[in-house]
Order: sequence, then C-alpha cells, then structure tokens
Amino acid sequence: MIREIRIYYEGHRLLRSGFDAFFKELRTRAREKRCGFRLIASGSGATACRDFGTALQANSDAWNILIIDSEGPQGDNPSGYLCREKGWDKSHADSIFWMVEMMEAWFHADKDALQLFYGPRFNKAALKPNPRVEEIPKKDLEQGLSAATKNCRKGDYFDNKTSHGPKLLELIVSVRGNHLFQEWI
Repeated sequence: MIREIRIYYEGHRLLRSGFDAFFKELRTRAREKRCGFRLIASGSGATACRDFGTALQANSDAWNILIIDSEGPQGDNPSGYLCREKGWDKSHADSIFWMVEMMEAWFHADKDALQLFYGPRFNKAALKPNPRVEEIPKKDLEQGLSAATKNCRKGDYFDNKTSHGPKLLELIVSVRGNHLFQEWI
C-alpha cells in the first residue's frame, strides 16, 4: 500500500499553484486513502532527475513520480532510456511523465482561457491553428504568444512569464478540469 505520493517536477517553485490545481483530484484521492502527498519543485531537468533518483533510495516506500520537459520530439520509450542512463531500475519508467517541449503549448491548446486571462486586446489570430499542440515548434509558440499578447494590458507573456505562467496553468486546469490519474487506487 502506498503511504505517500511525491511528485518531482521540472520547473520553478512559482509553478506550484498551477500544479496544485492540476493535481487536485489526485491529492484529494490520496487524502481519502490517508496517503501523504507532496509536490517538489526541482528547477532544472538535471536537478529534477537527481532529486527523483535520490527519492527512489530515500523514500522507497513512496510512489515517486518525475515530471520532466521533453525538450524535443521523443523517440520510442524515452522513460526506459532515462532509467538506463541514470542507472534506475526499469520498473520506475512507469513513474516518469514527459511534458510538452514548452509549457506554453498547453496554453496554445486553450485559446479561450488565454482570451479570458488577457482580455479584449488578446489577438487569438496570432496563434497558429494547430490541433496537435505538442508538435508546434518552439519558435512558433514564442512568436505567436508574443504577438498575441503584445498589446494586452497585462503585457507580453514572455516579459511576464514567471507571473503569468502559473496563473495560466491554474486557470486552464480550473476551467477545463483534470481527469489525470482517475484510475489510481
């Protein structure tokens, strides 16, 4: 029986509120089962991997989860490859989850939430219409979000990324809901 869930995520601690909203359902279900729940910001991908590897040893009775940026297109079985590279048992591959290349792709997927956040000056047309947001090149994400937000009262997204990013993540999850880990326990 799992006594604690520890989620190590690549990213700044300011993203915690967004991840809190994202994992609300999992946190609730954990509490119902009297299971601890922790979100741990690890900064860079290398630090997240180090923290996760340490947790596999120090907290072996917990379900240790790693959430890491993909940084680019993924080949077959990237989690298995990471386990081999880091010397982790291959059974931990199922606890490694890959995010999109840039979290901004999640925002691109919900243009209505962006409009709600940025208001009437938000230029939806500046964002390329691509339903497969995980395949939008970084350059297009950056140029599109900058162009879409440059005339907004809140300012250009990339000039305000550390304050806007967590709020947008939280908004998207609260508006759209989250059904990740529904079958847990």
